[in-house]
Amino acid sequence: MIVRIRKFERKDIPKKVEWINNPQNNKFLHYDIPLEVEKTQKWFDSNIGRTDRYDAVIEADGVPCGTIGLLEIDKKNSKAEYYIAMGETSLKGKGISTQASKILLDYAFGELKLNRIYLYTETENIPAQRLFEKLGFIKEGCIRDDIVSHGKFVDRYIYGLVRDEYLKEE
Repeated sequence: MIVRIRKFERKDIPKKVEWINNPQNNKFLHYDIPLEVEKTQKWFDSNIGRTDRYDAVIEADGVPCGTIGLLEIDKKNSKAEYYIAMGETSLKGKGISTQASKILLDYAFGELKLNRIYLYTETENIPAQRLFEKLGFIKEGCIRDDIVSHGKFVDRYIYGLVRDEYLKEE
């Protein structure tokens, strides 16, 4: 399967809304559900031209199947926050997230010349933790009662990966 990532485009909005609204996908996502096309179009328009984030679509054999990207790109401190959400449930567990993540990390460390990529994940999100650890991310700590998700406070882990560790793995 050929996996690539490409910049998120306006045409991707309906698919993103479908993916995020799918109960099989949104247990650990932090969106106001249901996500709406009109609100997502406003979000898209408000992000045009921003350099502090990179939003992309994951494609497997040319089929859009999820979103991935970098938030809070901080050139001064050389870091950014990573996110990923596989949308097509039939394609989960096939290594697509791993391949797409490696492409994104190559972009972050290679093209953007960042030194650190970090992420947050709920302590109960074991499949995501497996992916992050496979990619070389290190669990750096637990933030207790960090955010409200589905009406209750949840603990989240923070993971980090620095350029030298990532490049050593390759």
